Amino acid sequence: MPSVRSVALGLWVRTGSRDERSEQEGVSHFLEHLLFKGTERHSAIEISELFDGMGAATNAATSKESTHLHARLLDEHTEEAFGLLAEMLTGPSLPAEEVDSERAVVLEEIAMYDDEPQDRVHDVLAKAIHGGHPLGRRVLGDARVIESIPVVEIASYHRARYTAPNLVVAAAGNLEHAEIVELAQRFLAPPAGEPAALPNGSAADPPRFAFQAKDTEQFHICFGGPGIARGDERRFALSVLDAVFGGSTSSRLFREVREKRGLAYAVGSYTEQYIERGVVAMYIGTREENVGEACEIIGRELANLRDRGITAEELERAKEHVKGRMVLGLEATGMRMMRLARATLFDVPLLSLDEMLQRVEQVSAEDVARLAAELYDPERLSAACIGPTEERFREASALVSQALAAAA
Repeated sequence: MPSVRSVALGLWVRTGSRDERSEQEGVSHFLEHLLFKGTERHSAIEISELFDGMGAATNAATSKESTHLHARLLDEHTEEAFGLLAEMLTGPSLPAEEVDSERAVVLEEIAMYDDEPQDRVHDVLAKAIHGGHPLGRRVLGDARVIESIPVVEIASYHRARYTAPNLVVAAAGNLEHAEIVELAQRFLAPPAGEPAALPNGSAADPPRFAFQAKDTEQFHICFGGPGIARGDERRFALSVLDAVFGGSTSSRLFREVREKRGLAYAVGSYTEQYIERGVVAMYIGTREENVGEACEIIGRELANLRDRGITAEELERAKEHVKGRMVLGLEATGMRMMRLARATLFDVPLLSLDEMLQRVEQVSAEDVARLAAELYDPERLSAACIGPTEERFREASALVSQALAAAA
């Protein structure tokens, strides 16, 4: 990207919360924190000072399927930043005092998240959809594990997972490909090991009803079910479907629930794709007096989508919305870096921007209708809620089913 003066650099590992055993729940995320806590050559404070001295914006993230360190920096500091990131990724020293200090930080992060029902409910839904499958675990993990997991087990997890076959280097910005290759060869010497196995697929679990009682002002409600895998060619049609249903400000859910009736501030739909399966979901946060009406509207809109499909006008508007998000996103170095990394990590063909835009343009109303009928089938949908009373939620959920049944 010669028009910029910066580089986005990421070191990615194909390991995440789905790779943990139950007694390790949260170790991937905890380890991500600990990568910043020192190496044999640099303390945690020195790492912070070095990145600040480069003018770099540095962070890390853990998901269900990957962990990565990344930095955005001036192009002149690419070599120095690469060396430091590589040292952190492959050689964390895990000093006991820093590990114990960071335990407290992660426990506070879990507590903070548990106090945010509008965020927590999505994990409740994931557990309802995936059941005992590892994708049902939350990335932050279990506080009891974080409190007690010994340093030796964290180090063992690092040695087993942070190996050469599981690592990807991705970069975008004002750089030369050969330069990044040379830096990788010079600075990255991870241990040999086996590549992480890619799942071949697994059957979806039956839908579940999940409720967590909490004294909240609103009911935080999600409905969702199995979606499609990361590499499924129908992902372009799904992005259009999601934009029509609840993924944009002109979507049916946003318009009917918020704009016309004022029943919620936050309402919408989303999708997630993983190696062998995915999720389609919708969320609403609303007060008790609005729960029934809001859920009835959700059921009615699901039924309309399933039974009548979408209009030509909705199709074209959604396509332009999806294409716009693609183009705007890929004008940022960080987004380009992440796209490169994910495609390589998960063996998904790396399409050019023009190829992706063409795939979106080729989506037909019939493609969208078929996906809606399959993915929004009421027999596949789980329900999750965090709120004051389970009985009220069950009544509201029944209205969704009734609206779907009445339309059918």
